[in-house]
Amino acid sequence: MKTPIILIIFNRPQETRKVIDSLRLIKPEKLYVIADGPRTPGELSLCEATRAVMETIDWECDIQKKYSEKNLGCGINVSSGITWAFEHEEQAIILEDDCLPNPTFFPFCNELLERYKNDETVMHISGNFFQQKNRAFKESASYYASILPHIWGWATWKRAWKKYDFNLTQWPEIKKTGSLKSWFKNPAAYEYWSGIWDQYYTQKINIWDAQWVFACAANRGICINPTVNLVSNIGYGTSATNTKTLDESANIPTKEISFPLIHPQTLIINRQADEFTARKNFGIDDTVLHRALRPIKNMFPNTYWKLRNLFRK
Repeated sequence: MKTPIILIIFNRPQETRKVIDSLRLIKPEKLYVIADGPRTPGELSLCEATRAVMETIDWECDIQKKYSEKNLGCGINVSSGITWAFEHEEQAIILEDDCLPNPTFFPFCNELLERYKNDETVMHISGNFFQQKNRAFKESASYYASILPHIWGWATWKRAWKKYDFNLTQWPEIKKTGSLKSWFKNPAAYEYWSGIWDQYYTQKINIWDAQWVFACAANRGICINPTVNLVSNIGYGTSATNTKTLDESANIPTKEISFPLIHPQTLIINRQADEFTARKNFGIDDTVLHRALRPIKNMFPNTYWKLRNLFRK
């Protein structure tokens, strides 16, 4: 396995151990490990135990470490860590400590990284498939094109990451022109993401992934998703930073993808699949129900998801 792996760890030794066991099957030659520091003194032992898992790597591997002694927060820590890795590499596969990959995820990424390395329109390769309950989803190829960069196991190139801007300096001007409305098509989806970008820009929330969504959208970047799920998020729960509440995205089983891959003749955005993902995974909907529930989503997320799932049965 010659493609470098960027591994983001924090305070979950058990989940990290499972991810390392999955890497042991493919034995990457180079590993960039990014670790944030503890938020509280009581968290120090968990952070240390998680970093100790790296010492169990028993194959020949060039391990580069970027360990912070203080807590930077997931936004600064992850984004600066990925930037650091791409100072040395042209392409990489990125995993977090709660993202458990199927072994075929790696050759899937390898093949597409090579196939699209010089195609500036492709910015992101994901291991996630969220169309399991989408009866309208049809795709004969091994993957489809999306505007949404799913980040639970993904790959990209240095050329694409160069377009990432942690501070969203372009957002006010792009918002003024309204140029991204045509990219999202769905007004509710544009409203959802523009609200997040507004909130980040004004309050400087310590996140990193919304800026990557912006980078892909602002550059009309195509994101590739497989037609089977290749990475399972095993990190939902009280110890998680962002995914504390169980929903339909948690612990989706993985499947092997078949080789040789079937490539689509042309990469055309699957808008129907994106609409389904917007509703099911992000709760983006322009219905009366969604507008009624929207005010309680951030304040009472558990109640929100219970009510939303109840009304959708």
